[in-house]
Amino acid sequence: MATPRPKQPSTSRTLAQRQQAVKPDLDQTSHETQKYGEIVKLPNGLSEKVCKDSVALLNQCLADTITLRDMYKKHHWQVVGPTFNQLHLMYDQHYEGQVLLVDILAERIQLLGGIALAMAADIAETTKIERPPRGREPAAVQLKRLAEAHEQIIIGAREAAEKVDKSGDAGSNDVFVSNVLRTNELQVWFLTEHLVAASPVTA
Repeated sequence: MATPRPKQPSTSRTLAQRQQAVKPDLDQTSHETQKYGEIVKLPNGLSEKVCKDSVALLNQCLADTITLRDMYKKHHWQVVGPTFNQLHLMYDQHYEGQVLLVDILAERIQLLGGIALAMAADIAETTKIERPPRGREPAAVQLKRLAEAHEQIIIGAREAAEKVDKSGDAGSNDVFVSNVLRTNELQVWFLTEHLVAASPVTA
């Protein structure tokens, strides 16, 4: 006598189960797993206080760097005049350099157990760099505005580097000195060379 074959599930039920398995679950409740300003202690050899203090300094630098990054893109789009091509290209090169700094700063914050600022509204509330007007400005004014923003970041980075060095956070000190300072010092040099007396760039 032949062995009876097991009953197969209905095709419609199997299809429904498969669809359920791959259907995105969009019914998620909103909640924070870590509040801004809190530190998740990681095994990095630094105290929670040191990490918290470093994260605050890094987030300030991050907010200012994001602001400068976006200012470069604004001026890249809006620059006009006889040096249009030179400035258009330089602004975009400097923008890319600031993009790298943003990532370095944000990753340093996260690996210290903190939360990196990210959204435009939060950046606008935190940055110390003066907001430029929405409209177009002369190239000389763009250069001056960018140079002043760089200087503000440079001063802040030097002060922060000294503080984190005293607290024993060598990694953050390296970020402030090797990345933030050196990038901004180089870029501000390139900017200000466009404002020497022989330059056709004037307001």
